[in-house]
Amino acid sequence: MYDLIDSNQLAAKQDGRLQVFFGVSSLQQLRVPRNQLRPADRTLTLFSSFIDDPSSLKIMDIHQQQTAAQASLGADNLPTGNLSLVNEQEVVRRAGRQAISAFLDSHNCFSVIRPSGKVVVFDTRIPIQLAFYALVEHDMQTAPLWDPSICQFVGVLKVTDFIDILRHFRSTNSDEASLATRSIADIFSDEAVSKAVGIRFGFWSVDSSTTLKQACKMLLQNKLEFLPIVMPEDMRVLACITYTNILEHLVTHFREQRRLFDDAIFDLKIGRYQDELIKVFAHQSLAEALALMHTHDLSALPVMDTNNPDKLLGVYSRSDITFLTKATDAKDAVANLDLKLQDVLDQQRTDVTTPDAMHTCSTTHTLQSIFEYFAQLRFNRLFVLDEQERLVGVVSAKDLVAYFVNES
Repeated sequence: MYDLIDSNQLAAKQDGRLQVFFGVSSLQQLRVPRNQLRPADRTLTLFSSFIDDPSSLKIMDIHQQQTAAQASLGADNLPTGNLSLVNEQEVVRRAGRQAISAFLDSHNCFSVIRPSGKVVVFDTRIPIQLAFYALVEHDMQTAPLWDPSICQFVGVLKVTDFIDILRHFRSTNSDEASLATRSIADIFSDEAVSKAVGIRFGFWSVDSSTTLKQACKMLLQNKLEFLPIVMPEDMRVLACITYTNILEHLVTHFREQRRLFDDAIFDLKIGRYQDELIKVFAHQSLAEALALMHTHDLSALPVMDTNNPDKLLGVYSRSDITFLTKATDAKDAVANLDLKLQDVLDQQRTDVTTPDAMHTCSTTHTLQSIFEYFAQLRFNRLFVLDEQERLVGVVSAKDLVAYFVNES
């Protein structure tokens, strides 16, 4: 059953899922069936006690961590006896990584897909500016690209791609108004634009039966933000998953009786710390922040107080498109790139909870407590503060996934 949205869009609905196709003509829609049930044993949860107030997370000092690690050994078939504490801790850490790696290897990508949702698909012939506003209207971060000439998916378009295209047009003094008429295929095939922005055709995907571990490795190895999940029978796109989606599935369904996650994330060096940390200041422009993120392949940056360089004011994420949604056209959007980051932070919505909202933890927070925090807030990243509330690091969902996929 199809609901007509307008002359260039068509929506297909079936069993609670929605797929919207944007094209220059009426094309046959992709139906998304939902004919699999999740096993009852996946209702188990990793943590026996969840916190009501994230700020009251239990912090374990090093002595407590060592005591907990020692107490957990022996009964769980982990080494005891004359091994040094350092070696015992390393064995516990490896066992923790292997336990979660085994979990990811035993669950497939279909298990991550939500019972209801929608997928937006773009015909590569439509104007790229129209595609961007369609993503905004449907509150989507990405969409697969369909080439009708070969009847195949050929890539994905992200909201952040359009932002990078605007930056390129600004730096080269190109005509931004042309984005209203230039097609997705034309922009992606423009060598100057694709090289500067880093966009390219290429459809990296996995089928619904692929294990989550394999999916994680594909995300990491190909430096992807989104991974389309397709049905193996006819290659229909069911969803586009992220590191955060995978972590959400993990904290909901994984259960482990052994105490394997009592080390502090700072000690485990999960994330970026000190010299590896890229920061921006409130007086800098939005264009400067976006250029830094593009250069260092980052999805967000901490915004620091200009008068107090160690004080964290907020976070700017590439997925924050407030400056675009308030623009009247592409030219106005390009002008907004000169906004100061302080002004951008002031415009951010505070009445909604998003994965990109600013959340912090301390250097002594354990991996266990970080999981509990994630179960509450579903964040994309945590900023790590020391005892003096100074920013010392950042831990992303990608960092956590990478830690567990690497078992060595």
